[in-house]
Parts: sequence; structure tokens; C-alpha cells
Amino acid sequence: MLSPISSRVEAPRAYDRSIEFLPKRTISYRTTRNESSAPDRIGVFVHGLGGSSLNWTDLMHSLEDQVTSYAVDLPGFGMSPPPRDGDYTPSGHARAVAEFILAKDLGPVDLFGNSLGGAVALQLAARKPELVRSLTLISPALPSLYATKGNVHLPAIAIPGVGENLIPKYLQTSAEERVQATIDGCTANPDQFSKIRMAEAVQEVKERDHFTYNTDAFLRSLRGLLKANADLTGANRPWKLAERVTAPALGIYGREDVLVSAKNAHRFTKNFPNAHVVVLPDTGHMAQSEHPEFVKAAWDRFLL
Repeated sequence: MLSPISSRVEAPRAYDRSIEFLPKRTISYRTTRNESSAPDRIGVFVHGLGGSSLNWTDLMHSLEDQVTSYAVDLPGFGMSPPPRDGDYTPSGHARAVAEFILAKDLGPVDLFGNSLGGAVALQLAARKPELVRSLTLISPALPSLYATKGNVHLPAIAIPGVGENLIPKYLQTSAEERVQATIDGCTANPDQFSKIRMAEAVQEVKERDHFTYNTDAFLRSLRGLLKANADLTGANRPWKLAERVTAPALGIYGREDVLVSAKNAHRFTKNFPNAHVVVLPDTGHMAQSEHPEFVKAAWDRFLL
């Protein structure tokens, strides 16, 4: 589902898009970098399944005085076209982010990931430690023993043929309805969602509606994530990769998250060598959207 941004206080509008042409892919991104203000510390932000760089707007604003931020659209999402190699797995998406960091000469970076973006960020931090200064994972989509009412349908959608039939029907509903459904599923208090953020999300949905690869990008990313999380014995299974992360890691969970259970916070502290965890009350799947001020406070305390 798309993951737009919310804010209790109306914030400035989203940062403009830029484009980076890489050998194997083209990446759309948004950045806070400008001529008058460009902190030396660099942050790279990775969105969740069906989301985009828009999802980080409010946190980027909150960190603007401390971090020069780059929020990417993963290949096939936002305004980034599909990857030329067709790899939508978490490790494939991680290669895209690594190529972006190297092309822009940004590393080592403070890496942020939400949901699927958390799984992608973990892959990058474990496999390319020289590129990552710190790791902040917000409701990361990592293997879990805890089913939630918001994610039980995802394995069914991933079944070949089922998702290809269901998602096009969903895409026939209005952009406004799709964005509202995402707000309802990803936030603890949908009625407090910012009108500016909703309008931006609706506009992006309308811009993407003519893309022919929307269903393919969503389903292949979902299937890649589920396959990675189903690996229980491989040397590169997600929680085993966590043990290889050398950068300090911060896990942020929402107590009202219906997609990723906050009970996973215990496993986060167990598997990451240098970890801190914060569980936020009155918060859903995207803490960076609902409470960017609390995410910033946690990051300031543990990783600044």
C-alpha cells in the first residue's frame, strides 16, 4: 500500500524531485541539499512497499539543521522506473541504494529504512558496512513470529495469479480512496492526517496511474521480501545479517502498528550487536510520519 506522510502541524510542502542516472537503473530522489545550508552529515532514506520518497518529508524537515537528507524512490516506485536487471528482492533494492550512494559520493551515511525499506537498509548495512555510519529502522519488515491483522493477507496476494487479478481491480478505485485506505492502515490516528500530505500523495498516485509496471513492481517486491523472510537456515537470512551490522542501530516501533508487531523490539536488541530500541505509544506503521519529532529525539539521543 502507498504510505503517504502525515503531520499534526501543517509543514512545508515536499522537496522537489531530482534524477540520478546510474548504469543499471535510474533513481528519482528528493534532497534537502541547497547552496545556503548543507550539513556535512548525510542521511539516506528508504521507503516501504508501495511508498516513495514522499514518506520522509516531515522527518527530513525535522533533521534539516543536522543532516543533509536524500530520500530515494526505489526502482519501480515513486518516479523511479523499473530496474534494468529486474531484481526487486531486498538485496536487489539494496544494490540500487548502494549504487546511488556511491554515484553521489555520499558515504558513509546515516541510513533510515521503513517497513520494506528497513529490510533493504539491513541488507545494505550488513553487506556494505563501509557505506553506513548508523542504521535507523522504523517498523522494519523482518521475519516475525507475530502475525498481525494488517499483514495476514499479504501471503495470499503474493500467490502467482492472485495478486495479478486483485491489484488491477484495486487500482481502478480513485486515487483519493487508495490514499485514504493507506492512511487508515498505516496510522494510529487517521483523522489527524495532514491535508497537505494527503494532497501530495494523491497527486503522486495520479501521476503513477499511467505506468504499466505498477502491479509488477509491487508484487515482485512483495514476493522477494516474503522469500527472504522465509529463509530460516541460510547464512544471509535477515536476522543473521543483523549480527553482521557494525554500525550502531536504532529500532523504532509503533505500539499501534497493525503491520509489524512491536513485540519484535526484543529480537532487535538480541540480534544487532550495538542496538537501541524505542517503542512509541499512539503510533502506527510509520512513526516518521505520525511523530517525526519523537523519531528525531530518539535519533539525537542514541545516534547523533
